[in-house]
Amino acid sequence: MAGIHVGGSRGCPCRREPRAVKRWLRGCGLAVGMFVVAVASADLPVPPWGVVGEPAGTGSWPAIAEYRKELPGHTIYRPLQLPDRVLPVVLWGNGACRDNGLGYSAFLREIASHGYFVIALGRPRSERRGVAAPTERLEPDETSPEQVIEGLDWAVRENAAAGGSLYRRLDLARVAVMGHSCGGLQALAVSPDPRITTTVLFNSGVYVRGRGRSGVRIDKEILARLHGPIAYFTGGPDDMAHPNALDDLQRIDRVPAFLGALPVGHSGTFWSEAHGGEWAAVAVHWLDWQLGGSPAAASYFAGPACTLCTDPRWTVIRRRLD
Repeated sequence: MAGIHVGGSRGCPCRREPRAVKRWLRGCGLAVGMFVVAVASADLPVPPWGVVGEPAGTGSWPAIAEYRKELPGHTIYRPLQLPDRVLPVVLWGNGACRDNGLGYSAFLREIASHGYFVIALGRPRSERRGVAAPTERLEPDETSPEQVIEGLDWAVRENAAAGGSLYRRLDLARVAVMGHSCGGLQALAVSPDPRITTTVLFNSGVYVRGRGRSGVRIDKEILARLHGPIAYFTGGPDDMAHPNALDDLQRIDRVPAFLGALPVGHSGTFWSEAHGGEWAAVAVHWLDWQLGGSPAAASYFAGPACTLCTDPRWTVIRRRLD
């Protein structure tokens, strides 16, 4: 663990200095704020079926968000013009396990613009602005791990439906599951599914004590059931999920595992930087390596002088990737 400070608060530092309290509030959110988040999702309007918003992303295929009648609990992100090749599939779980498929729209459009078919949990309710992350709530989760699998099952059916718009357009042998915070726990919960190729968690990890505020019922035992490479990206010691991710990594001994910590807190760079910022960049590189076999992308994570290993902003821990 040399080189990483295991930080993060397990409770409000109410008796600490004001700066510590402010950091905790930025990372965790007030309990009142969590309640507002809980009641707001169901009240947000849902658009008509079809394309939502404008194409975006810096990849070769500007990507759209799409609301499809046959998958009403999810939001699709895909290249506006499908490339002349099959698309790997990426499943996504939202922070706070929220029912809002537009909450990470800039980030997910960026991923899709690099040639990926993204199935995000939640109806396309509202695009998110600002820096603060949606926090895990005390109320029941609005989405579930079962819905992640529903999205994958739907993709399998659509890919096999002769005459459909997605007939033989998806590569179901290359599937990633990703998520932020509570959504990362959803991703981890479904990772034992044999159809999952790789897992990526942002600002997430199995709770060190109990199951925290999430309704996702998993414990550290899930880590022994992983069968594909896994990556954790945390916001460093000020990220409340950082200790959980560090503990996870210590326990993973069967599959390649990567942890990269960038001091950006629990919100990551989903909203603070254009197109999802650093979080989108590392996600695309990981996907290009794990699902696309790109040697250039692999060099960001593997080898004695990997790109993130030599970047002074990042602190890296690796298992089975040296």
